[in-house]
Amino acid sequence: MRDAIRALPGSLIREVANAGLGRDDVLAFWFGESDEVTPQAVRDAAAASLARGETFYAHNLGLPELREAIAAYTRGLHGSMDAARIAVTSSGVSALMLSMQLLAGPGDEVVAVVPVWPNLTAQPAILGAQVRRVALRPDAAGAWRLDLDELLAAVTPRTRVLLVNAPNNPTGWTLSRDEQAAMLAHCRRTGTWIVADEVYERLYFGGRTGQAAPSFLDVAAPEDRLLVAQSFSKSFLMTGWRLGWLVLPGGAGGAGEGAEAMAAMGKLLEFNSSCAPVFVQRGGLAALAIADDFVPGLVQRLQAGRDRLLAGLQALPGVQAAMPPGGMYAFFRVPGQGDSLALAKRLVVEQGLGLAPGAAFGPEGEGWLRWCFASRDPARLDAGLERLARALRL
Repeated sequence: MRDAIRALPGSLIREVANAGLGRDDVLAFWFGESDEVTPQAVRDAAAASLARGETFYAHNLGLPELREAIAAYTRGLHGSMDAARIAVTSSGVSALMLSMQLLAGPGDEVVAVVPVWPNLTAQPAILGAQVRRVALRPDAAGAWRLDLDELLAAVTPRTRVLLVNAPNNPTGWTLSRDEQAAMLAHCRRTGTWIVADEVYERLYFGGRTGQAAPSFLDVAAPEDRLLVAQSFSKSFLMTGWRLGWLVLPGGAGGAGEGAEAMAAMGKLLEFNSSCAPVFVQRGGLAALAIADDFVPGLVQRLQAGRDRLLAGLQALPGVQAAMPPGGMYAFFRVPGQGDSLALAKRLVVEQGLGLAPGAAFGPEGEGWLRWCFASRDPARLDAGLERLARALRL
């Protein structure tokens, strides 16, 4: 076995979840998914596809009609977009891994903004790249901030990839367009690729309901060295479907670095998964068809859950928690608790409350806990708050 694989840490979230195995009294908020099922129209479209016998291979880059629909959806949020820049992937995490396979190899430097979902920093490490971490830092209220000057100083001509997840899992931190423009201008000077994980862009509470968070697509030119990873999982309640996409660079006349990247991506898709299942892609088409009606309602429900949970957390003595502008998580700190894994396990065993330990997202998150507020029933959030309050009183 390769040393890089042997050194990979196991999932601390799964470790906490395993502590609650066999118990039906645990209120589980540890995973990043809603407790709502996928919309009926999406399930019906997939079932109809299977009934038609669509059980064969598709094009590596995805069904042409799905690529066109994704391009139209993206244009509605960010302006210009050509379907030739879209690659359909078997999940958002696959989109990110394919990006790393395209760009990073042994000895390459990848700069990552952290804390972050651990898969993002593990992927370049698996490929032998060196990951340099630039940390967000919490203010006194618990809101996480980026020192832009520190990040730009870390990205040099040696840096192959800048990896940014915003809205961020776990902190909810969200980039401004000015920050994105500054990063993009700097990376143009250094020749650095940007890989932007924007899977939470629709789960944004800083604008009109149902609109998107600031995206690098808002400030980039088609030919920029930018890959944007997206997923159907969060905005369309399709976590188990494993369907995502990548936006790659484009260029005039279908030539240049963007065309090279897309051709290479087609080969990588062949070597990884060949293609996303056709019936799953049909579900994706149905999801995009209902996006304008469905997503704003989902965001309203998430915002209500966020506001309810944060009000409860902030009312607990000593708890440090700030209102996240994006995502589906409250990231908070309990007074006097430094070992987040031990605390999360204790909450499961003693209180039946399932939260994710901050250490799962890197050492920068140690001492914090992540609570997914994507729960349709407000009473579940209230019951969880009662259990946390009880634990703090003990």
